[in-house]
Amino acid sequence: MPDKDAPARRPRGRPRGFDRDEALAAATATFWRLGYEGASIADLTAAMGITPQSLYAAFRSKADLHREALEWYRANVGADASRALAEEADVVEAIDRLLRDSARTFSRHADRRGCMVSTAVLACAAENRPVADHAAALRRDACRVLEERIARGIADGQLRPDCDAAALARYVGAVIQGMSVQARDGADEADLTAIATLALDALTSRRA
Repeated sequence: MPDKDAPARRPRGRPRGFDRDEALAAATATFWRLGYEGASIADLTAAMGITPQSLYAAFRSKADLHREALEWYRANVGADASRALAEEADVVEAIDRLLRDSARTFSRHADRRGCMVSTAVLACAAENRPVADHAAALRRDACRVLEERIARGIADGQLRPDCDAAALARYVGAVIQGMSVQARDGADEADLTAIATLALDALTSRRA
């Protein structure tokens, strides 16, 4: 006969009321703050409010969780960048908005500074190389999107026809990555906006 006073057995897998989006948001903040190798399973489960068993049941592995966290970051925190490039008709104004939005986003949180993608897994142990390669692929994709937007600006007569779209895209990408590192070192929005203004001067000088 069952003991009525015995504690209820905790169900395996996800806890009751598990919200995947909330869990991803918490994991993203933890990876953003501590980095991939710096964020332990204990750090992640504490932030997400779940057990290690629930983490593995829902996300399979720490690496897969990091992959989903990067996508969550791009779709939410990083969405302003995509909108800036898509919504502004003029390419210089689009990049101006991108850089200024980045200055604001990178310095918004005291404990989550910089760009999670720009600084994700730049160096790692050999066993984490696939995680680093995935982050690098996301950065290459961002550079490709920039190059396509700049090339369209050249074709539309907004920039000089002799402009090198690939080089300009890498330049803007390097500025954004540099701003991310500066933010992690304590630069505030005003400091980062000053960098953005200087970078914009380089683009403005190439107007048609």
